[in-house]
Amino acid sequence: MPALSPDQANACLASVPEWEIVNGELVRTFQFKDFRAALGFVNRVGELAEGAAHHPDIDIRYNRVRLALVTHDAGGLTGKDFDLAARADSAA
Repeated sequence: MPALSPDQANACLASVPEWEIVNGELVRTFQFKDFRAALGFVNRVGELAEGAAHHPDIDIRYNRVRLALVTHDAGGLTGKDFDLAARADSAA
């Protein structure tokens, strides 16, 4: 899957309005009630990522989870990133 152009990637942001593009990655920070809820979300995203064979960078800070997506082998953002972002939103 080829990388999206910057204009294409920006247009795709409309499908995941809570996300932003930062340094070439699709990024969102989720906040939960507590660590247990944050960890549960990470586990759900992990299952989605395994199923899609597309894995985000995940940073957990107590009740906050930051996901960063980029398709490394394409050298940028692709539809896979936006698809997994939308699925992560649903998992939240």
